[in-house]
Amino acid sequence: MAPRKRELLLLRHGIAEERAEGTDDAQRALTPEGRERTIAQLRQLVELELGCDLVLSSPLVRARQTAELAVQAGLAPELELAAALAPLADPLPLLDRWLGPVSPRPAWRRLALVGHEPDLSTLAALLIGVPMAQAPEALQLKKAGVVLLQWPKSPQAGLLGSARLELLLPPRVLLGRRQAAPSGG
Repeated sequence: MAPRKRELLLLRHGIAEERAEGTDDAQRALTPEGRERTIAQLRQLVELELGCDLVLSSPLVRARQTAELAVQAGLAPELELAAALAPLADPLPLLDRWLGPVSPRPAWRRLALVGHEPDLSTLAALLIGVPMAQAPEALQLKKAGVVLLQWPKSPQAGLLGSARLELLLPPRVLLGRRQAAPSGG
């Protein structure tokens, strides 16, 4: 039996409330504009047939809300919170578990991971083989931007450098470019 192709859809959370002194960063929520734009972007992902088997999300409010919107938009049937996707956490053990031979759901094909910057773009860079020293600058995910990574077969010799970059979609591409206002005559 041929190995199953696996994909990760890395999704940065949508536009969130600004950081403010004395407020808990983990509690910052999506703004009304952030919710609206994220919903529109998620609908485009569904239209592009990028549906996922499951959404794994950082537990921080803005990421969790983005993941909940992904489920509501039909990108995936359910979500699970994963502390490994919180800022500065190490997501590699989580990915080892999901991509390894004893996956929690062996039949999955595509997982969505909702998280934060610069963590997601650094993770993507490392998974496609960018050296650690250059990884933080190699890719950049805007809010609600998407990276799609693919493994044609199960990684045998470790995760780092084993994936292929399939898509890098900034929000402006997902939402379509706004037409320039006509100039006065």
